[in-house]
This record gives sequence, C-alpha cells and structure tokens, in this order.
Amino acid sequence: MLVKLWRFLTMLLTALSLGTVLGHLLELPAKMNYAAPLWLVVSQTLYAKFGTVGAVFEVGAVVTSVVLVVLVRRRRPAFGWTALCALCLVLANAAYWVWLAPVNAVVATLTLETLPTNWTALRSQWEYAHAARAALQLAALCALLLSVLVETPNAWENRGLA
Repeated sequence: MLVKLWRFLTMLLTALSLGTVLGHLLELPAKMNYAAPLWLVVSQTLYAKFGTVGAVFEVGAVVTSVVLVVLVRRRRPAFGWTALCALCLVLANAAYWVWLAPVNAVVATLTLETLPTNWTALRSQWEYAHAARAALQLAALCALLLSVLVETPNAWENRGLA
C-alpha cells in the first residue's frame, strides 16, 4: 500500500510541476516576439505564483521520486523507469538553478532604463531553458507512468487472448 500511495503522490506532484513549465513553453512563441517594455512587465509581474507554488510542486516531485526509487529498487523493470523519472526531475531542477535563477535575479532588478541592450539574450536563455525543462519533466512523467504500466497485469494476457 505504501508504494501505491507514494506513486500516486509522485505522479500528482510531477504532473503539477509539469503544468507550470508547460505553461511557460506554450507562452514561448508569443514572448519571443514581445518588445522590451512588454517583455519586462510580463516577466516581472506574471510569474510570482510560479515561483512559490510551482517550487512546492517541483521540489515535492523530486523528493517523492527519489524516495520512490528506493521503494521500488527490487521491482524490475519498474525500478529503471522510476529511476529515469527521478533523474529527469533532478536534471530539470538543476537546469532551473543553472540557467533560470540567474536570469530571474537579473530581471527582478531591471527597469526600462536599466534594461541592457542585449536583453534578448536574457529572454532567450529564460525561454529555452523552460522549454528544456518542459521536455525533461514530460519525459519524467512518461517514465513514471511506464513504471506503473510495466507492473499492471493485462487482463487479455491473463485469459490467453493477447
């Protein structure tokens, strides 16, 4: 029962975490065309809850997935898929700290007067890092779902019909 409950919690937090970065990914095409003033206003006002609520989802997904790896360590092939999920989530979290946190720190201090001439480099780093994180988190969710499916009996197979 503990593994089922932990899998549920990991799936829920992973899906919620994916939701935030998927939102960023869906905004990418429009935001890559924004002029500097609009981009700066959006970047400084729209994402407050992404950083607070989203952080709870993301850290929760990483922690629960790592614990789940330990819980299923003797269950092959579920272990491999679960480990892949945890790895993808850890990499997505690392990408945040390496590529996004520095941009967030700079953008938080900017005004239209202090916006650097190469502001599009900041925008590109922010947008493409979120796209990479979305891909990693989607891969994590897929791996997690596969870890459950490989252990799910197929009713047709059990009846000799598959």
